[in-house]
Amino acid sequence: MQNYPVNLTKKPQVEAFFDPKTNTISYVVVDLDSKACAVVDSVMDIDYASGAITHESADKILEFIISKGLNSNGSLKPMCTQIIFLRLHIYKISLAEKSV
Repeated sequence: MQNYPVNLTKKPQVEAFFDPKTNTISYVVVDLDSKACAVVDSVMDIDYASGAITHESADKILEFIISKGLNSNGSLKPMCTQIIFLRLHIYKISLAEKSV
């Protein structure tokens, strides 16, 4: 095991994203030196009354990461997969409704 130096004087930037529908806070933690970031506790938006699922909260996080030129080091893969799945599913439903 390698011994990596730890500098406790450096503080990460932490951006919080609150989703009022699920009452959840997602975070983007950023190392300002390397521009590396991690997404913590990403959520899909859900309207419990209707069961509708959307991706506005995830889009806000993605927009923040892209606008800052951050490197997610793979922490976006699960969230991006969810967003792609949802968009394809929503598109498939909208196509089915148009063909009826």
